[in-house]
This record gives sequence, C-alpha cells and structure tokens, in this order.
Amino acid sequence: MVRALITMITTSLLLLHAFFIPFLLLSSSLINASSTINIIDHGAIGDGKKDDSQAFVAAWNIACKSSEPTTTIYVPSQKRFLISPISFQGPCNNSKITFQMEGTLVAPDYKKMSTSTNYWLMFNGVQGVSIIGGYLDGQGTSLWACKASGTNCPTGAVSLAFYSSKDILIQNLRSMNAKLFHILVHSSQDTVIQGVRIDAPGNSPNTDGIHVQNSVNVRVFNVGIRTGDDCISIGPGTRYLLIQNVTCGPGHGISIGSLGKASKEKGVQNVVVKNVVFSGTQNGLRIKTWARPSDGFVTGVVFKQIVMKNVQNPIIIDQNYCPHKTSCPNQNSGIQISGVTYTNIVGTSATQVAMKFDCSKTTPCKQISLESIKLTYKDQTAKSFCKNVHGTADGVASPHSCV
Repeated sequence: MVRALITMITTSLLLLHAFFIPFLLLSSSLINASSTINIIDHGAIGDGKKDDSQAFVAAWNIACKSSEPTTTIYVPSQKRFLISPISFQGPCNNSKITFQMEGTLVAPDYKKMSTSTNYWLMFNGVQGVSIIGGYLDGQGTSLWACKASGTNCPTGAVSLAFYSSKDILIQNLRSMNAKLFHILVHSSQDTVIQGVRIDAPGNSPNTDGIHVQNSVNVRVFNVGIRTGDDCISIGPGTRYLLIQNVTCGPGHGISIGSLGKASKEKGVQNVVVKNVVFSGTQNGLRIKTWARPSDGFVTGVVFKQIVMKNVQNPIIIDQNYCPHKTSCPNQNSGIQISGVTYTNIVGTSATQVAMKFDCSKTTPCKQISLESIKLTYKDQTAKSFCKNVHGTADGVASPHSCV
C-alpha cells in the first residue's frame, strides 16, 4: 500500500516536471528574445557610392514593427554607407531598438540635398533607442566653403537629431564634419550621451557639438569635442542637465543661450557642469541673452572643477547680445539670471578680462556666487568686469571679484 502510494506520487511529480520545465524554458526564451537585422541582408552595399538609404529604412520598419522585446540593427565594419536624409518615425511596438554601429554612415554633399532639409538622421517620437559605436561623416566641407564665399548657401542639416523621444542612449559614437549641429536633443527626456567624440575644424561655421533644448534629464559624460561653434549649447526649456568629464577645444565653449530671441520663452534651470577642460576656446562658461524683452530665465546653475587653458573669455555673462544690430539696439534683456555658482575655476585667460558679467540694466543678474577662482593672464593678474550684477565671493578670488 505504501509502496503503491510512493509510486503514484513519484509518477505525478515526473509528469509535473515534464509539463512545467518546457513551459519555463519557453517563458525564459520569450523574456530573453531578441533579433538582429543586418542591413546587408536588406540590400546595403557599403561602397560609399550607392545610396543605401532604403536598406536602413527597411531595417527600421522591421525593427519598429517587431514584437520582440529587443531588436538590433547591425551596421558592419569596414564599409561606408551613403545615406540620404532619413526620418526614423515612432512610436514602435517595442521599446528597445539598438543600432550596433561598426561602419561609417556618409551624408551626401549639400548640393545633392534639398535646401529645405534640416536634418540628416532624425528620430521622432521614439523610445528606448540606442546608438552604439560607429562613425557619422557629415561631409560638411563643401558647405563651409560655400558659406565662407559669401554666396547664397543653405543653412545645412543637423547630423543626428532626436525629437519628442525618451530613454535614448548615444554611446561611443564619433561624429565628424557636420554640416550644421552634430547632435541635437529637442523636446525629449531621459537621454544619455557618453563616450562620444566630435570633430570639425575650428573655422567650420555653426557646427555646435551637442545642442539640448526643451528637454529634461539629459546627461553628457566623457565626451571630447573639437568644433567650430559651441562645444555644447543649451537652449530654452532645458531642465536637469548634467555635463561631466568633457574636453572642449577648439570651439566656442559651453553656452547657455542665446536666450530671449522670442518674447515668450521657457526658462533654463538645474544645470550642472563639472570636470571640464577648455583648451584654446573662444569662451569657457558662457550665458548669453538677446538684448530685448523676454519672460525667460536662468536659475540653479552650477559650474565647478573647471580648467581653462588659454581661453579668451573664461567666465562670461553677456546680456547685450545683438548680432548685426537689428531688432535689439537700445533695448534691455528681460531674461532673469539668478542662482549661478562658479566654484574651483582655474587656469589661464588669453585676454586680460578673465571674468565678465555684462548684465541687463532692467533685469540685473542676482545671486551670483564665486568661490575659489584662480585665473591668470600671461603670468599676470587678470581683471574682472561687472555691470548690473549682484552676488558674493568667497575663498581665493583671482581676478579680484567685482561682484
């Protein structure tokens, strides 16, 4: 009787084991399911001459419609893929699409692009997209030459743009010779840019390295930028931005602004910039606003642990920006700048005025805090300039604070 009962229990356990283990294995495989799409399998050649755009569009459409939890679009090495402007549209069925980039994407010459084209590679309304590795060659040289000649030239196209997107990762990418900005993050949230290298000549016009605007929780880590405009530019509506471990030069520095071009404009707040080295740049830490009325603001900004190497304007707030003296002469900026802290800023200035606060007469800068500033000019004491600014200075202050 006992032996029969044991036999029955053992048989039942074996049946349960036979039923559940395949089920668990199936469940595990579903959880870990992923697929890889090689663009070569969709007609890409990669000789730098044939337009491979449609292979990328086909790969994106498959990945975006896929029900797999993760999908990888693979771009193989040692190939150059000529790509016309593409808009990668979301939303997608899954929330994790990775471009595993080992090859180079090449933009067409500007003469072969529509003059109304604003973006080369644009992602709109996507979530969970990662771009890992690879190279982007914006082929901007001929457009820069056109602009230098003074003839009527198109503005150019941003190399890589994200609009209205979420949970974005750009990692270990190298962007070269953009026609306009290299990387743009606009109206997006939760974006990480890390290990990126950006290269363009110091005289290449409007080639901002990274531009962030109207976006929340963007983090920029371990990035090297050499370009002809701002290394990183920060536009209206930017909140909770962290910039850390960045080298900049040549370039125009890290700029908040220009702000106040529109009379109604979102503010910039909660920005931290730390552990940055500027080498031979036009500016270091800059806040720039148009000299005309606006309801925008800048607040909660921290600049700390910064090294300047022969920088023309290491620390500057300019609220009298008025290019070409149009639409702004004899007016004052309405942008309220407050709660800005400068801590542990050291190095050398290429001009005698190493610290300049040229603030608005009607909306003065306030709560500007300086601590442990040590900037020299040709082994001499540098100078500071203050206009319509209020704040405090603590610790070492060289140049002598005029705040």
